[in-house]
Amino acid sequence: MAAPVVDAEYLRQVEGARRDLRALIASKGCAPIMLRLAWHDAGTYDAKIKTGGANGSIRHEEEYTHGSNAGLKIAIDLLEPIKRKHPKITYADLYQLAGVVAVEVTGGPTVDFVSGRRDSSVCPREGRLPDVKKGAPHLRDIFYRMGLTDKDIVALSGGHTMGMAHPERSGFDGAWTKEPLKFDHRAAEGGIRGTFETSN
Repeated sequence: MAAPVVDAEYLRQVEGARRDLRALIASKGCAPIMLRLAWHDAGTYDAKIKTGGANGSIRHEEEYTHGSNAGLKIAIDLLEPIKRKHPKITYADLYQLAGVVAVEVTGGPTVDFVSGRRDSSVCPREGRLPDVKKGAPHLRDIFYRMGLTDKDIVALSGGHTMGMAHPERSGFDGAWTKEPLKFDHRAAEGGIRGTFETSN
């Protein structure tokens, strides 16, 4: 699909969507699943063959039914009214913006957002996302495929301080921290320092 034309109207719709996302996330308490949706759409990227990535393909049943994406149809459906209200925005941009707003609304850092991602209808094969049950060598293979480093693994894993695990989605159960709707950067900072501090 063609890249969107990021003109003044597109940027106005992005700002409108940002406001609507803030309201949605505040009213539904859905920041963790929005961050997960953004990551699962982006985390399929392959730097060598330039496929996958933040391209909105996760909206297709072929991809959202992958085992690692269990439960993400909830987030996709929550975002549809915002997409209809702001039709110029690509799904790719909307899903990444939802992740940015989720971090900001829960007390995380302000994240610069750059518009212009193109949508794709080509879904990556299943198995491109990390599976923690497969251990560190697997995680490195997945993240290195995306062109990321060990520090990136630790920093991105800090997203798990938001929300909680659901057995029907991941096989794990329970909150990651005492405040699952609050962004907690201490886990990532601790991981980089080797102390792995969290609010637990």
